[in-house]
Amino acid sequence: MALIVSVSTHMLPSVPQVIFGPAPTLDGSIRPLAYTFLEKLRDDDTAPGLHIEPINGTVDPRIRTGRVNKFWRAVLVKVKGQATEAHYIYLGTYPHDDAISFAKTARVRVNPATGIAELIKADQESSPQVYEHTTTLRRAPEPAPPRGSSFFPESSQPLLAAKRVAMSDLLGLGLDASLAADAISATTEDELIEIAASGPAEWQGQAILELAAGTSIRDVRTMYSLDPVVGDVDSDESLLTALNHPAARMEFAYIEDDEVLRAAIEDDDFGRWRVFLHPEQQDYAFRDRRGSFRLSGGAGTGKTVVLLHRARHLARQNPHARIILTTYNKTLAQSLRDNLLTLDRSVRLAAEPGGEGVHITTVDAIAWRLLNRYREFGLPRAEAVATSIGARSTDVVPVTSANAWTTALRTAGWELADSLRQPGFLAAEYATVILPSRVMNLDHYQALARPGRGVALDKSKRTAIWQVVEAYRAVAAKAGTTDYDEKALIAATSLDLAERAGAARLADHVLVDETQDLMPARLILLRALAADGPNDLFIADDAHQRIYSPKVVLSKHGIDIRGRSRRLTLNYRTTAQNLRFGTSVLSGEELVDLEELEPTRVGYRSSRTGPAPAMAGYPSLDSAYDAAAATISGWLDVGTAPGAIGVLVRSGDEGTHLVDGLARRGTATRYISAKDVAQPGNVQVMTMHRCKGMEFKHVLLFGVSAEAMPARANSLPEGDRADAMQRERSLLYVAATRARDELVVMWDGQRSALLPEPV
Repeated sequence: MALIVSVSTHMLPSVPQVIFGPAPTLDGSIRPLAYTFLEKLRDDDTAPGLHIEPINGTVDPRIRTGRVNKFWRAVLVKVKGQATEAHYIYLGTYPHDDAISFAKTARVRVNPATGIAELIKADQESSPQVYEHTTTLRRAPEPAPPRGSSFFPESSQPLLAAKRVAMSDLLGLGLDASLAADAISATTEDELIEIAASGPAEWQGQAILELAAGTSIRDVRTMYSLDPVVGDVDSDESLLTALNHPAARMEFAYIEDDEVLRAAIEDDDFGRWRVFLHPEQQDYAFRDRRGSFRLSGGAGTGKTVVLLHRARHLARQNPHARIILTTYNKTLAQSLRDNLLTLDRSVRLAAEPGGEGVHITTVDAIAWRLLNRYREFGLPRAEAVATSIGARSTDVVPVTSANAWTTALRTAGWELADSLRQPGFLAAEYATVILPSRVMNLDHYQALARPGRGVALDKSKRTAIWQVVEAYRAVAAKAGTTDYDEKALIAATSLDLAERAGAARLADHVLVDETQDLMPARLILLRALAADGPNDLFIADDAHQRIYSPKVVLSKHGIDIRGRSRRLTLNYRTTAQNLRFGTSVLSGEELVDLEELEPTRVGYRSSRTGPAPAMAGYPSLDSAYDAAAATISGWLDVGTAPGAIGVLVRSGDEGTHLVDGLARRGTATRYISAKDVAQPGNVQVMTMHRCKGMEFKHVLLFGVSAEAMPARANSLPEGDRADAMQRERSLLYVAATRARDELVVMWDGQRSALLPEPV
C-alpha cells in the first residue's frame, strides 16, 4: 500500500478527502524518523534537510528520494497538480543503497486499458499481446502438497478454462501478460490464489479470482470500472486521475492529516481490511438507496467496513443527520466505535440516540435509554406498555430476573411434557411468537401461526404454555421489570405512538451490524427508529453466523428489502485453507436467511493462502493441555505478539480450567469473559461466542470433542434440535474464521462429529 502525501509548494497543504490504508512495513526503530520526514514534507517540500532529489538512470522520471537521515532514504514519486500543488507518492523508507536500487526500477504508471494507477518494477513490466481463444495453455509446475490435511479434492482442469475464460479475455481486461499466462494454466484454487497475489497490481489478482468464481467478463469490467484511457496516459493529470480510480485505492491511500499519518506509519494493527473498500463495496457504502437495504456476506468479507464507511459518508453528506450505528452486544459496539475513529477521527459522535452525528451503541442500550428517559424523548410509555404486553405496572426499566421462567414453571404448565417444560424453549416461544405479535389472551395465541418454530403445538399444549406466559408476566409485573425483548417492543411502540401524534422519528439513518443475531422485537425497534424513506435502514448480516437467535424473517417485522439486497463473497481476512475448513463445517445444513431464502456459498472465497488447518486428538485432558502449551509457546517463540493469539473454547468453565492448566505448564494466558475488555498484551482465552467480531493471527480451537460440541442438543424438544444443531455448526464456523493465518484444532477423547473429515 502506497501513501500519497499532497502539498502545495510554498503554501499551506491542500489535503484531499480520501480513503487510506496501512503504509509500507517499517522497522520499529525507523518509524518515528519516517513520520517526521513525511510531516515536514507535508508542510514544505523545499524545507532544508529533506533533499528531495531525482535519481539518474530511473525508468520513471517522477521518482525522487528524500533524506530521512544519514543511513535511510525515502523513495517518492512526485506528481504535479494544478498551479504549485505537488503530490508525493511515498513508496517506503530503505537503507541508502537499497533505496537507490529500488528507485531506479520502480515505476508508477497508468494502465491504458483500464485507467488505473499501478506500481510496478521495470523487470515486471510486459507489453500486452492478443491471444486467440485457441491459445495452447502453458502447463504450470505441479504445486507442492499443502502442509496438514486437505479437506477438498482438487481438479486437474484449468480453473479459468472451466469458466470459459481465455487468455484474450484476461488481456482484454488490461491484465499483465505474464500474470495472465500463469493464471490461465492454474488447476487448483491454492495455486490460483498464489498467482493472483503475485500480480503487479492488486486489482488484477482480485479480478482473476472473480472470474474463477464465475463472475462474467462484463461484470468484472463493471465491478472494477475498467475503461480505456482517453488522452495522454503519461501526463501528470492522467496519473492523478488514475490514483483516484476506485481500483487504485486498493493500493494507494491519501493522507489527510498528521494524526492519520502517524497511525499509518506507526501502528502494526492498522489493518487494511478494516478500512479498505473494494470497488464493489464502494457502491454499497456511498450510493443512495430508495429504502431499506440488506448487505449479506460470509465472515471477513468486509460488511462491517462498508457500514463504517457508510456511516462516515452519511455524516459528511449532512452534518446535521441523526445516524444510529448499532449491533447486538457491547463488544461489537465498542469495536464499531474504535474502527470508525480509526477510519476518521473527525467524525462527529452523538452522545444520545437522536443527536446530530453518529450514535454507536447496542440495540438493547437504545431500548433501555428510551424507556428510562421517556419524558425527555416525549414518549408515551404507559400507553406503549399496555399496547405491547398488557395492562400492568408501568415500571419497566429494571431487567427481569434470569430465573423468572423457572419461577413461572413452579406454578403453571404441569400438563406439558418435560421437553417443553424448559425455560429456554418457553423464552424462545415468547420472544419469537407471542411478544412480536402482541398477544394478550389465549384465543389470540391459539389462532396464531408460528413460522420458523420447529415444535408443533396443539391447543392443549398452547393452553398450558399460555398459563406459563401469564405466570411469567405476573412475576415481572410484581417486580416492576421487563426483559430486553419486552423493552425493545415497548420502545418501538412508544416511537410509533409518538409519530402518530406528530413527533418526528428518532433517527434519519439506521445502520445495523450482525443483524442475524437479533430477535424479532429488536428488529421491530430498528424499523421504528427511522421513518420509511431513502437511506433509512442499512442492514448487514450473515446467516452462516447465526449463533444466538432462532430463525427470523425481516419482512414479517416491518422491514421491506425486496429488490434491495446484495451479497459479498470475497474474504479479506481468512486464508483459503481456513475458509474451506470453516465452510466445510456448514456442509449439508439447510439454512434460511433473513429474507426466507437459502443463503448460498457459491462464489465465497478468499484472496489469501496459507497452511492447512491442523487437527489433533489426545487420549487425555492433560496430554491435550501439554500440546496446547507447546503450540502457543511455538507461536510466541517465533515473535508472534501475545495479543495476536486467540484460544477459543465452547464454555466459560472450559476456558478458566484451560488457563489454569496452561499456567501450570509455564504458559501465561488470560481468560476474557463476556464482561471483560480484550487484552491485546496477553494470549487471550475466550468462548467461541465471545470471539464474535474479533480476529487473531493464530487461533487454537481447544476442546472440540464429542462431549463439548454439539452442546445439549438432545435435551431440547425434538422439533428444535435441527435448528440448535445448525447454530452449533455456525458457532464452530465463526470460531474457525477468526484465524487470519494459522488454525489448530485440538480435543481429548472422541472428536466432535461437527469437525470435517480429512480426505
